[in-house]
Amino acid sequence: MGFSQNSRNDTPRATSAASASSLSRRTFLKTAGVAGVCATGLISLNARAAEFTLKYANNLPVTHPMNVRAHEMATRIATESKGRVDFQVYPNNQLGSDTDMLSQIRSGAIDYFTLSPLILGTLVPAAQISGLGFAFKNYDQVWAAMDGELGAHVRNEIAKTTVFAFEKIWDNGYRQTTTSAKPILKPEDLKGLKLRVPTSPLWTSMFKAFGASPASINFAEVYSALQTHIVEGQENPLAIIATAKLYEVQKYCALTNHMWDGFWFLANKQSFARLPADLQQIVRSAVNDAGVQERADVLKLNNSLMSDLKSHGMQFNEIDYAAFRQQLTAAGFYTEWHKKFGDESWALLEKYTGKLA
Repeated sequence: MGFSQNSRNDTPRATSAASASSLSRRTFLKTAGVAGVCATGLISLNARAAEFTLKYANNLPVTHPMNVRAHEMATRIATESKGRVDFQVYPNNQLGSDTDMLSQIRSGAIDYFTLSPLILGTLVPAAQISGLGFAFKNYDQVWAAMDGELGAHVRNEIAKTTVFAFEKIWDNGYRQTTTSAKPILKPEDLKGLKLRVPTSPLWTSMFKAFGASPASINFAEVYSALQTHIVEGQENPLAIIATAKLYEVQKYCALTNHMWDGFWFLANKQSFARLPADLQQIVRSAVNDAGVQERADVLKLNNSLMSDLKSHGMQFNEIDYAAFRQQLTAAGFYTEWHKKFGDESWALLEKYTGKLA
């Protein structure tokens, strides 16, 4: 098992399964606050050379639940494979931006990668549908859809490429909108706002429907873009706002819950096919189990972080959810994306969300 940390991140490397099993607010803050252990190389638990060395990359800080669970998952894979598999974890954009890593997993330069369905939509358009603005009202709807027919439909579309997605999508959480100059209270407050969004047509389309000026910026550059006022705001779940320390460059947080976002755990088909069947099963089980555990971690963390972000000076406000959804309807957003996704995908979405427009 390997776990490599980017030297620019001052948060510590996760070191035990115990930290993974207890992601309380106190545990999270303690982990995030300790001076980082500088680990520029990979640390391996294997006393002898492994038969298979697998690279897994993601874009999140090492203290995020995704990487805590990934560390635990890598340890499990090493143990259950009896050292035959060295599952190396590269957090925090160490291997490039989202678009760089998507290209790498497609070519086989990396073996595994977790990516938002909306960014994956640049390769697999159907993948974006789970992030449709103001669609899922709660997690019950989300998991029913993503563990059910909608998720299966998207995985089938992904499998038409050189990669495939494991069965259990990981969680990122409901996304909130932060700004530096003024709070977002009503749809009109977004008009003209320079807002960072991930590289995704759906994100751009939604915020344009509110009259904002969305700018597609890779996550590795978000902090500096906010710090230098290239953009005035951004949107992310509270766990990412906290772990990436965006509260240092943002003052207001509107609890917009404007979309649910997750992470498909992607694998390069040829790389996975090279593993013997028994090792494939070990990896598949470890990835899916870790994904389910990470869901619970993210929910717990997002639900506990508001008071701590307030202590850093961030101000929160609620919004009128119905008013924002009505604005999207009036702007033709749902009609436009219904046409783009097609009747089959749209019907599967509305099976879980109810009628959207």
